Parts: sequence; structure tokens; C-alpha cells
Amino acid sequence: MRVFPDRDTMALRYLDFDHSEDDAGMGTWDAMASVTPEHLPALLAELEQVLSWAHQEFAGRRRPLDEGGDWDYDLQTLHEGAAPHQLRYDEASGRVTVEPGAPAQTRHTVTLTLCGTAAFAAALRARFSLQ
Repeated sequence: MRVFPDRDTMALRYLDFDHSEDDAGMGTWDAMASVTPEHLPALLAELEQVLSWAHQEFAGRRRPLDEGGDWDYDLQTLHEGAAPHQLRYDEASGRVTVEPGAPAQTRHTVTLTLCGTAAFAAALRARFSLQ
């Protein structure tokens, strides 16, 4: 499991988040990245950084906000090629894995949506230098 210093910020290169917030301070961050196979490891590393941080910083508090959770996420992938693969985040190992698909895909497009309470929003902004 990776350890993240509480006060350090990390700039993201591939994940560029758009943010919206309601009157109660609940926020949603949507990011999309589209990379060629040679850039996929760097994108996966960013996904792992964000999701590992959230799972560690808000441990045990992930579930839909309308069910009392502090945060939740949705991770999707789309790619060009014949046989699709899936991305999975394993909380125990803190890793994003690629489950089998066709080799040598020409493009990998990933979307990550995070939603959270005002406390989650403040921590996420501080950790990843988000607006």
C-alpha cells in the first residue's frame, strides 16, 4: 500500500478534472484522458494515485452520497480496437489493473468521476491542486 504525505500536493498530467458543486457543498469531478498505449502506464499511475489517496484518506467512507457516504467514484474505459478490456481498481493493493483485451490497442480513453462531501472536496483540492 502506498503512503501519501498529508500536506503534499500532486499535479496531475493526464487527468484534467471539471468540477461542479451544489449549494450544500457536495462536489462532482469528471476527468477524461485519451492516450496511446505508450502513455497508458503513466495514466494508470495517476488513476492509482487518486484512488489510493481517496481510499486511504477517507477509508471506510466510500458509498453513494445519498446513502450517507462521504465519497464515491466511477471508472470507465473505452478504446479503439477489436477486443475491449476493463480497468479495475483493487483497494487492497492500491493498483489499477487492465483485464484482458486485444493487444496493441490504438487508443485508450478513460473517464473517472469522483463525488464527495464538502470535506472530501476540500481534501481533494488540496492534495491534487484542483480548482
